[in-house]
Amino acid sequence: MKYVSTRGAAPDLNFEEAMLTGLARDGGLYVPESWPQMSTDEIAALAGLSYEEVAFRVMRPFIGDTFTDAEFRDIIARAYASFGHAARVPLSQLDPNLFLMELHHGPTLAFKDVAMQLIGQMFQVALARRGQRVTIVGATSGDTGSAAIEAFRGLDAVDVFILFPDGRVSDVQRRQMTTPSEANVHALAVKGDFDDCQARLKDMFNDFAFRDAVGLAGVNSINWARVLAQVVYYFTAAVSLGAPHRKVSFTVPTGNFGDIFAGYVAKRMGLPIDRLVIATNRNDILHRTLETGRYQTEGVTPSISPSMDIQVSSNFERLLFDLYDREGAAVDQLMSDLKNGGSFALSQGAVDRLREEFDSGRADEDETRATITRVRQTTGQIVCPHTAVGIKVAADRRGDPSVPMVVLATAHAAKFPDAVEAATGLRPALPPRMADLFDRPERVTQVDNDLAALQATIREGRRA
Repeated sequence: MKYVSTRGAAPDLNFEEAMLTGLARDGGLYVPESWPQMSTDEIAALAGLSYEEVAFRVMRPFIGDTFTDAEFRDIIARAYASFGHAARVPLSQLDPNLFLMELHHGPTLAFKDVAMQLIGQMFQVALARRGQRVTIVGATSGDTGSAAIEAFRGLDAVDVFILFPDGRVSDVQRRQMTTPSEANVHALAVKGDFDDCQARLKDMFNDFAFRDAVGLAGVNSINWARVLAQVVYYFTAAVSLGAPHRKVSFTVPTGNFGDIFAGYVAKRMGLPIDRLVIATNRNDILHRTLETGRYQTEGVTPSISPSMDIQVSSNFERLLFDLYDREGAAVDQLMSDLKNGGSFALSQGAVDRLREEFDSGRADEDETRATITRVRQTTGQIVCPHTAVGIKVAADRRGDPSVPMVVLATAHAAKFPDAVEAATGLRPALPPRMADLFDRPERVTQVDNDLAALQATIREGRRA
């Protein structure tokens, strides 16, 4: 399996190279040269298997000879050993044919753990074999950062620097990033929003002298391995609800498009997905793009679902590559238009394909709060505001009522206690293992939204 850049001007890489490289040198994102296929019989055979075994079977075609079967099984086993539920990503039911896929049973209580714990183990094996050190730099709107720090803390071959928007993450999210004491992890509070953090991260990758000097690697969803790990739970959920003998739909609360793109990959592999529904909060650029055919950035407005407060959805570029028949030059032009003018217009053919594959909707702040309240009253469950956005949009875009609809529950309610308490009158408690989170000392570095300042901070913080 080879990996190609969405902009068509970078060398093809194998899985290990693509994983350790992150962003392609032409500024693009790596994707497989083709989508592996799973037959109806192969999908049916996943029924009743452990999450780990399904992960092995779904991901194995993508990794080539990077790991032996024994190595890969061991990596997967270690990745999910710390999850707090035997099913890893269990389903719960809200309504007739409406389900939640609980993605918050990992060590930092968010869906990012599903991919990040796996990446941490894969990096460790690959770097040890190479005798190589890397500097991981990531940008986060709240959950990626803590998941990355948890996955890489204490590892000898890795230094980790996480950029997060100062004052725009929840207190729990911030403390999960700033309280680990290991010397190889660093939380950098950037004066700006998530899009600023993400832009500076891409600037660092495009500064090849800096990139090579520090051994820069990325674990944001620009890294293909992140998306690949998320493909697995679409299979486990769908098979549990009757696939491949019946279709299943998914609604995904998303800002950066990576989580729902994983569903698109599952569908390309042969999973019978009926509808993929994009759920956005009031920062609704993805919803507006489906409605208008134009991707137009606007200012980011803080919300009670802060992990979705994004205007530049990096993984949308991966979809564009397919919408434009894998013409890298066309994608490169669109990304240039976005960088220089803050927008681009899709061709009519691309718009038609986009609407064939995806539906979308949005939930404002009042609708999100009302959904948290209603779910508590009707089911007894307490959901986080991001999950509530998904539930609200799923209700608006259900389609055929005979087709199961799965909403991705992306975070534990305790990560956003203020919003949940305002909606329900109940303050969700952290799990016992995190009960002392607010007693732990914080380590955080304040940094201006400036490339040179960030690069200096990273150079100084790396271990020799």
